[in-house]
Amino acid sequence: MYFDELALSDEVLDALWDMHFDECTPVQEKAIPVILDGHDVIACAQTGTGKTAAYILPLLTNLAFDDHDPDKLNAIIMAPTRELAQQIDQQMEGFGFYVPFSSVAIYGGKDNGAWGTQVTGLQKGADIVIATPGRLLSQMNIYDVDFSGVKYFILDEADRMLDMGFYDDIMTIVRKLPKDRQTILFSATMPPKIRQLAKTIMHQPVEVQIAVSRPPESIKQMHEFVNEGEKPAKVQALLEGRDLKKVIIFAGKKQRVKELTRTLRAIHIDARAMHSDLEQHERDQVMLDFRNGKIDVLVATDVVSRGIDVTDVPLVINYDVPHDPEDYVHRIGRTARAENSGEAMTLIAPDDVHYWKKIERFLKSPMTNDKSPIKDGGSATHSGKGYSGGSRHSSRNRGGRPHRSKGPNQGGHRRASKPRSANN
Repeated sequence: MYFDELALSDEVLDALWDMHFDECTPVQEKAIPVILDGHDVIACAQTGTGKTAAYILPLLTNLAFDDHDPDKLNAIIMAPTRELAQQIDQQMEGFGFYVPFSSVAIYGGKDNGAWGTQVTGLQKGADIVIATPGRLLSQMNIYDVDFSGVKYFILDEADRMLDMGFYDDIMTIVRKLPKDRQTILFSATMPPKIRQLAKTIMHQPVEVQIAVSRPPESIKQMHEFVNEGEKPAKVQALLEGRDLKKVIIFAGKKQRVKELTRTLRAIHIDARAMHSDLEQHERDQVMLDFRNGKIDVLVATDVVSRGIDVTDVPLVINYDVPHDPEDYVHRIGRTARAENSGEAMTLIAPDDVHYWKKIERFLKSPMTNDKSPIKDGGSATHSGKGYSGGSRHSSRNRGGRPHRSKGPNQGGHRRASKPRSANN
């Protein structure tokens, strides 16, 4: 399906056209019509499926058509981490380029200027607030924030927020919101605690399920059984003789991240660490340098396994086997994004075997003991109808609406020369 087959506003379609986004991803095709119709929605979709656009696009359209107080907060988008909040804010800027709505991102850090901007946005009634739960609660405890105009409440990566202990914070915020609102919940997994949260804060939600809980076929998955002490040498062997640009290595604990980073730098590999001990401005700088290719190897905890939009990562290495199969999917999902292919190597020490078996059971596909491609070229690759009701806005023909942008396609067919999808 194409975006201009959906009942999105002209301004939103113009922004999509300028960004060369033409085709919907499955979660966008299923979720956008339901959100446009005003239903509460609970959607199961992981990072990399276009879920951010699946709620931003109908939110901007609904704000354009629905009655709301322009002097009050109208929508709140909650995210578990600063990195995801920043990513949502960036996508809001792109998708909302032609709409007259203001937004402000509320997340932690020691930037006093950012704090002032956040306070101003809350006090003067930005249309859309993008926030981490803890930071928004801090603002609420200091200032009198008026939530009476909020009509849309969106929770992104709700399972992650609950894993991080934000349930009480979320409920404190929910109690301040009007009961007459649209609530949208996106989660990569659907455990009982998520369904209980949905039952508590939502009204007759429509469920959107996307079968994406398996790694895509574009990821070449490999693994090797090694002794714990062999891991540093194995990583070195994987990295030697290949283009090192934008490789991510995941370790289970921040101390191991620090140790491995020091080891790699000692052998002249340009590696940097990403973990929770870094200040926000340090994390921002590391990610900026990594995106821009100034850092070859990023060694990280799971803080960057979700919500980071780096499209051209060719290789992910699991230095430690994640204990949760979902974390495995999210980690290796940092490669093979935006129609690219990629590789993922997992190093399995004896103490990690039972975690690896859990991953195999989750993937429903036992993986043979393949060696490193650097060593012998072996690899193991494994792959991993919702609501369709009409919207209150009329649908339009793709070729029938004049377009505001200048160029040879003005007024003609809206199809981009090379169709792309708005993946997050």
